[in-house]
Amino acid sequence: MPKLRFGPAGIPLDYKGPIEGVPLFLKSIGLNAFEYEAVRGVRISEDKARRLGSEASIYDIAMSLHAPYFVNLASPDPNIFEKSIDRIVESMKAAEWMGALVVVIHSGYYKGYRSRGEAIRRVIDGYRLVLERLPGWVKKPMISPETMGKSSQVGSIEDTIEICRSIERCKPCIDWAHLYARSEGKHVLTVEDVVKTLELIERELGRKALDPVHTHFSKIKYGRGGEREHVVLSDKSHGPDWRIVCKAYIDHGYNAVVISESPILEKDAILMKKICEEEMKIKGLI
Repeated sequence: MPKLRFGPAGIPLDYKGPIEGVPLFLKSIGLNAFEYEAVRGVRISEDKARRLGSEASIYDIAMSLHAPYFVNLASPDPNIFEKSIDRIVESMKAAEWMGALVVVIHSGYYKGYRSRGEAIRRVIDGYRLVLERLPGWVKKPMISPETMGKSSQVGSIEDTIEICRSIERCKPCIDWAHLYARSEGKHVLTVEDVVKTLELIERELGRKALDPVHTHFSKIKYGRGGEREHVVLSDKSHGPDWRIVCKAYIDHGYNAVVISESPILEKDAILMKKICEEEMKIKGLI
């Protein structure tokens, strides 16, 4: 039976208190993963990050960290490129302090390049510099380029695989909502779609890139060019369907961390967990 973990992207909506109290709160509502959002900058102190990590270990909460949105490793501007490297290095340090398994990163944009390949090579160069500049004590977290929801962004599944194939300590963050929006609703429609994507990653990067699969999920609005807005799981007018992704994980034995990026965070994380438990009961797994 696959091991599936669920949690929110950021501080739970119903939690009030210091950041280091989040793991106990998540445990109390039946969740066991937490993605710390450093999207506006890495502002957590070492002491607070270590206390958060200690509590996460006590309550069996799988930690991850989302790096700042300001990162653009594909930028032709040397100043932006260097600042992006610095921000990722700071994110990796904070992730080490809190025991996070991965640092999720928006790699950048194609703008300013004659081809997709040129942009990807710039991103790969940036990630290599990140690893060169990491202090030796940063040993645990992996770089995790996220699949992105807009066609202007570096972050197709092919981009993400190419980056991780070229970088040590790299595994994809699969945002199924982003892949759905990027395709303008043509992908993540069936269990087979999900399995083919995971099998492609396994073929190119090995099973270690999928053990566990680091997943972001919500439903999403899209338009021409891709992503518009994340929406709640109960919104029947938008996709993708979480049950499809969950079935793929269960049927093919993929361990996964599932981070809810829904506007209602932990509430939809709980709902996703409930849906997967229903599927496991149907198959006689629990």
